[in-house]
Amino acid sequence: MEVTEILVDELIDIAIREDVGDGDHSSLSCIPFEKMGKVKLLVKQAGVLAGVAIAKKVFLRIDPATEMEIILNDGAIIKPGDIAFYAVGRVQSLLKSERLVLNIMQRMSGVATQTAEYVKLVEGTGAKILDTRKTTPGMRVLDKQAVKIGGGENHRMGLYDMVMLKDNHIDFAGGIEAAVARVKAYLKAENRSLRIEVEVRSLEDIKTLLRLDGVHRVMFDNFSVEKTFEAVALVGGKLETESSGGINKDTIRSYAEAGVDYISVGALTHQIKSLDLSLKAV
Repeated sequence: MEVTEILVDELIDIAIREDVGDGDHSSLSCIPFEKMGKVKLLVKQAGVLAGVAIAKKVFLRIDPATEMEIILNDGAIIKPGDIAFYAVGRVQSLLKSERLVLNIMQRMSGVATQTAEYVKLVEGTGAKILDTRKTTPGMRVLDKQAVKIGGGENHRMGLYDMVMLKDNHIDFAGGIEAAVARVKAYLKAENRSLRIEVEVRSLEDIKTLLRLDGVHRVMFDNFSVEKTFEAVALVGGKLETESSGGINKDTIRSYAEAGVDYISVGALTHQIKSLDLSLKAV
């Protein structure tokens, strides 16, 4: 099983323990165990749908006998009045699943919708939109899945699947050259093959980095648009390029037109508005 699948399963287990505890006493007290029912996922706000596959996992984790009829899949463009799916099963199970399904789908759809807006803004430039590690603790795997559904790309899942030397790493290590040298020695000693990205704060930093080998991507941290044009020209295609820091919907097109390969946007996952969805009895 892949790491992401394990994380999703663990997250669902935690969510169920958090919400259900020792039982959904509201439903247990007034709904007979054998009573069957049907619910629909009603869309109340336009956007990009995300979390259908996770919702299915939640329903089945709570009650393997629950059946789903999926009308709209992840990535669908939705509008108010659309029905994403129906779920049929024991009413107690459907009610136990309701809030978990909605919490997950509303947030994921909000992330996917915002990502799609950023992707649209750089359309035709060749730049790809990246997420960051600015995610809700424990929810990162779902946040990053939602970014992909919205048309963005994932940067790295965590500290373990890529080497990224940021300003603090470089300062504590004694400079770019020393930091990169130590990383290469570490990866060799540990027999690991990880991509290396280095954050730069000036054109001089870029010149230093270009004298080294083994680096895959350079991140321009808080560069102006004008300085980004200079930086891209200086790199000259020798490394992948990424812009980061304070980039918003008003400025992102200009950064994309400067020629960077990637633009990372923390707002994709830490400044989102959940989409309005509802689970209603049929």
